[in-house]
Amino acid sequence: MEILELTSTARTAVGKGVARKLRREGKIPAVLYGPGSQPVPLTISISSVDRVLKRKSAGRSIFNLSIQDGGTTSRTVMIKDIQRDPVSRNFLHIDFYEIDMNRKIRVSVPLMTKGKAKGVENGGILQIIRREIEILCLPTEIPDSIEIDVEPLDIGDAIHVKEIVPQGNIEIPAETNYTVVTVVTPKLAEPEPEEKAEEEAVEEGAAEEEAGEPATEKA
Repeated sequence: MEILELTSTARTAVGKGVARKLRREGKIPAVLYGPGSQPVPLTISISSVDRVLKRKSAGRSIFNLSIQDGGTTSRTVMIKDIQRDPVSRNFLHIDFYEIDMNRKIRVSVPLMTKGKAKGVENGGILQIIRREIEILCLPTEIPDSIEIDVEPLDIGDAIHVKEIVPQGNIEIPAETNYTVVTVVTPKLAEPEPEEKAEEEAVEEGAAEEEAGEPATEKA
Protein backbone atom coordinates (compact mmCIF):
# COMPACT_ATOMS: atom_id res chain seq x y z
CA MET A 1 0.00 0.00 0.00
CA GLU A 2 1.20 3.49 -0.88
CA ILE A 3 1.94 5.78 2.06
CA LEU A 4 1.08 9.40 1.30
CA GLU A 5 3.11 12.37 2.53
CA LEU A 6 1.67 15.24 4.57
CA THR A 7 3.44 18.09 6.34
CA SER A 8 2.04 19.84 9.41
CA THR A 9 3.13 22.40 11.99
CA ALA A 10 2.68 22.12 15.75
CA ARG A 11 0.67 24.94 17.34
CA THR A 12 0.08 26.19 20.86
CA ALA A 13 -2.80 28.62 20.31
CA VAL A 14 -6.29 27.11 20.36
CA GLY A 15 -9.86 28.36 20.29
CA LYS A 16 -12.53 29.33 17.78
CA GLY A 17 -10.94 32.66 16.94
CA VAL A 18 -7.61 30.99 16.21
CA ALA A 19 -9.34 28.35 14.06
CA ARG A 20 -11.13 30.99 11.97
CA LYS A 21 -7.87 32.90 11.47
CA LEU A 22 -6.10 29.74 10.30
CA ARG A 23 -8.81 28.98 7.76
CA ARG A 24 -8.59 32.51 6.35
CA GLU A 25 -4.86 31.82 5.86
CA GLY A 26 -5.55 28.62 3.93
CA LYS A 27 -4.82 26.28 6.83
CA ILE A 28 -6.85 23.72 8.75
CA PRO A 29 -6.69 23.19 12.52
CA ALA A 30 -5.97 19.55 13.33
CA VAL A 31 -5.16 17.28 16.26
CA LEU A 32 -3.01 14.15 16.39
CA TYR A 33 -4.02 11.42 18.84
CA GLY A 34 -1.88 8.46 19.77
CA PRO A 35 -1.87 5.56 22.22
CA GLY A 36 -0.36 6.57 25.54
CA SER A 37 0.38 10.16 24.47
CA GLN A 38 -1.24 13.55 24.83
CA PRO A 39 -3.12 15.05 21.85
CA VAL A 40 -0.93 17.29 19.69
CA PRO A 41 -2.58 20.41 18.16
CA LEU A 42 -1.47 20.97 14.56
CA THR A 43 -2.08 23.07 11.49
CA ILE A 44 -1.98 21.75 7.95
CA SER A 45 -2.48 23.48 4.60
CA ILE A 46 -5.80 23.08 2.84
CA SER A 47 -4.08 22.61 -0.52
CA SER A 48 -2.00 19.64 0.69
CA VAL A 49 -5.05 17.88 2.13
CA ASP A 50 -7.03 18.53 -1.07
CA ARG A 51 -4.19 17.10 -3.14
CA VAL A 52 -3.90 13.78 -1.30
CA LEU A 53 -7.64 13.23 -0.85
CA LYS A 54 -8.19 13.55 -4.61
CA ARG A 55 -6.05 10.44 -5.00
CA LYS A 56 -7.47 8.10 -2.35
CA SER A 57 -10.30 7.71 0.13
CA ALA A 58 -9.58 9.52 3.40
CA GLY A 59 -10.73 6.65 5.58
CA ARG A 60 -8.45 4.08 3.94
CA SER A 61 -5.32 6.16 3.38
CA ILE A 62 -2.11 5.92 5.39
CA PHE A 63 0.03 9.03 5.80
CA ASN A 64 3.57 9.78 6.81
CA LEU A 65 2.80 12.95 8.77
CA SER A 66 5.79 15.26 9.24
CA ILE A 67 5.45 17.61 12.23
CA GLN A 68 7.52 20.78 12.29
CA ASP A 69 8.14 22.03 15.80
CA GLY A 70 11.61 23.53 15.92
CA GLY A 71 12.83 20.23 14.47
CA THR A 72 10.94 17.69 12.37
CA THR A 73 9.41 14.43 13.57
CA SER A 74 7.34 11.92 11.58
CA ARG A 75 4.35 9.79 12.59
CA THR A 76 2.48 7.11 10.65
CA VAL A 77 -1.18 8.11 10.85
CA MET A 78 -4.67 7.71 9.42
CA ILE A 79 -7.52 10.20 9.39
CA LYS A 80 -10.01 9.54 12.16
CA ASP A 81 -12.46 12.33 11.35
CA ILE A 82 -12.88 15.25 8.95
CA GLN A 83 -15.31 18.02 9.84
CA ARG A 84 -16.71 20.10 6.98
CA ASP A 85 -19.05 23.04 6.77
CA PRO A 86 -22.47 21.56 5.87
CA VAL A 87 -23.11 24.22 3.20
CA SER A 88 -19.74 25.16 1.67
CA ARG A 89 -18.14 21.73 2.35
CA ASN A 90 -14.94 23.57 3.36
CA PHE A 91 -12.68 21.81 5.85
CA LEU A 92 -13.23 22.82 9.48
CA HIS A 93 -11.07 20.37 11.41
CA ILE A 94 -9.17 17.11 11.00
CA ASP A 95 -8.41 14.42 13.58
CA PHE A 96 -5.42 12.17 12.90
CA TYR A 97 -4.55 9.06 14.90
CA GLU A 98 -1.22 7.32 15.05
CA ILE A 99 -1.08 3.67 13.99
CA ASP A 100 1.29 0.77 14.50
CA MET A 101 2.05 -0.85 11.15
CA ASN A 102 2.37 -4.24 12.91
CA ARG A 103 -1.05 -4.16 14.58
CA LYS A 104 -4.46 -4.65 12.99
CA ILE A 105 -6.76 -1.67 12.65
CA ARG A 106 -10.52 -1.34 12.16
CA VAL A 107 -11.50 0.24 8.85
CA SER A 108 -14.52 0.35 6.52
CA VAL A 109 -14.13 -0.70 2.89
CA PRO A 110 -16.60 -0.81 -0.04
CA LEU A 111 -18.60 -3.97 -0.63
CA MET A 112 -18.71 -4.95 -4.32
CA THR A 113 -20.90 -7.57 -6.00
CA LYS A 114 -19.74 -9.97 -8.71
CA GLY A 115 -21.93 -11.68 -11.30
CA LYS A 116 -25.64 -11.46 -12.07
CA ALA A 117 -27.97 -13.03 -9.52
CA LYS A 118 -30.15 -15.93 -10.68
CA GLY A 119 -33.12 -14.24 -9.06
CA VAL A 120 -32.64 -11.16 -11.22
CA GLU A 121 -32.88 -13.39 -14.31
CA ASN A 122 -36.19 -14.62 -12.84
CA GLY A 123 -37.58 -11.10 -12.46
CA GLY A 124 -36.31 -10.19 -9.01
CA ILE A 125 -34.34 -7.11 -7.94
CA LEU A 126 -30.94 -7.18 -6.28
CA GLN A 127 -30.94 -5.01 -3.16
CA ILE A 128 -27.59 -4.00 -1.66
CA ILE A 129 -28.26 -3.39 2.03
CA ARG A 130 -24.68 -2.53 3.01
CA ARG A 131 -22.37 -0.71 0.62
CA GLU A 132 -19.48 -0.73 3.09
CA ILE A 133 -18.26 -3.33 5.54
CA GLU A 134 -16.03 -3.01 8.59
CA ILE A 135 -12.92 -5.16 8.70
CA LEU A 136 -9.83 -5.75 10.84
CA CYS A 137 -6.49 -5.96 9.06
CA LEU A 138 -2.92 -4.72 9.06
CA PRO A 139 -2.53 -1.19 7.68
CA THR A 140 -0.52 -2.50 4.73
CA GLU A 141 -3.26 -5.00 3.84
CA ILE A 142 -6.28 -2.69 3.54
CA PRO A 143 -8.13 -3.88 0.39
CA ASP A 144 -9.73 -1.52 -2.10
CA SER A 145 -12.97 -3.49 -1.60
CA ILE A 146 -14.49 -6.79 -0.46
CA GLU A 147 -16.07 -8.73 -3.33
CA ILE A 148 -18.99 -11.14 -3.01
CA ASP A 149 -20.45 -13.44 -5.67
CA VAL A 150 -24.22 -12.91 -6.00
CA GLU A 151 -24.76 -15.21 -9.02
CA PRO A 152 -26.26 -18.15 -6.98
CA LEU A 153 -28.90 -15.93 -5.30
CA ASP A 154 -32.53 -16.60 -6.26
CA ILE A 155 -35.56 -14.54 -5.25
CA GLY A 156 -35.78 -14.55 -1.45
CA ASP A 157 -32.12 -15.47 -0.96
CA ALA A 158 -29.64 -13.29 0.90
CA ILE A 159 -26.00 -13.11 1.89
CA HIS A 160 -25.25 -12.34 5.53
CA VAL A 161 -22.04 -10.84 6.85
CA LYS A 162 -20.87 -14.05 8.56
CA GLU A 163 -21.07 -15.90 5.24
CA ILE A 164 -18.40 -13.65 3.74
CA VAL A 165 -14.95 -15.24 3.77
CA PRO A 166 -12.32 -12.52 3.23
CA GLN A 167 -8.97 -13.29 1.67
CA GLY A 168 -5.67 -13.28 3.50
CA ASN A 169 -5.34 -12.15 7.11
CA ILE A 170 -8.52 -10.04 7.10
CA GLU A 171 -11.20 -10.41 9.79
CA ILE A 172 -14.81 -9.20 9.78
CA PRO A 173 -15.69 -8.30 13.41
CA ALA A 174 -19.49 -8.50 13.11
CA GLU A 175 -21.40 -8.77 16.39
CA THR A 176 -24.68 -9.53 14.60
CA ASN A 177 -25.18 -11.55 11.42
CA TYR A 178 -26.73 -8.72 9.43
CA THR A 179 -27.83 -8.95 5.78
CA VAL A 180 -25.53 -7.33 3.23
CA VAL A 181 -27.35 -8.18 -0.02
CA THR A 182 -30.61 -9.87 -0.99
CA VAL A 183 -32.84 -10.54 -4.01
CA VAL A 184 -36.48 -9.48 -3.62
CA THR A 185 -39.58 -9.40 -5.80
CA PRO A 186 -40.34 -6.05 -7.51
CA LYS A 187 -43.36 -5.60 -5.24
CA LEU A 188 -41.19 -5.75 -2.10
CA ALA A 189 -38.52 -3.52 -3.61
CA GLU A 190 -40.91 -0.67 -4.48
CA PRO A 191 -42.69 0.98 -1.49
CA GLU A 192 -46.44 1.53 -1.64
CA PRO A 193 -47.51 5.11 -2.59
CA GLU A 194 -48.52 5.97 0.99
CA GLU A 195 -45.27 4.55 2.41
CA LYS A 196 -43.24 6.39 -0.22
CA ALA A 197 -44.93 9.70 0.58
CA GLU A 198 -44.29 9.14 4.28
CA GLU A 199 -40.62 8.34 3.64
CA GLU A 200 -40.20 11.46 1.51
CA ALA A 201 -41.79 13.61 4.22
CA VAL A 202 -39.45 12.18 6.85
CA GLU A 203 -36.41 12.71 4.60
CA GLU A 204 -37.48 16.29 3.81
CA GLY A 205 -37.91 17.07 7.50
CA ALA A 206 -34.50 15.58 8.30
CA ALA A 207 -32.87 17.65 5.55
CA GLU A 208 -34.44 20.87 6.89
CA GLU A 209 -33.31 20.03 10.41
CA GLU A 210 -29.76 19.30 9.24
CA ALA A 211 -29.58 22.56 7.26
CA GLY A 212 -30.59 24.47 10.38
CA GLU A 213 -27.80 23.08 12.55
CA PRO A 214 -24.74 25.27 13.12
CA ALA A 215 -21.41 23.89 11.93
CA THR A 216 -19.31 22.22 14.61
CA GLU A 217 -16.01 23.97 15.11
CA LYS A 218 -13.04 22.54 16.87
CA ALA A 219 -9.51 23.74 17.36
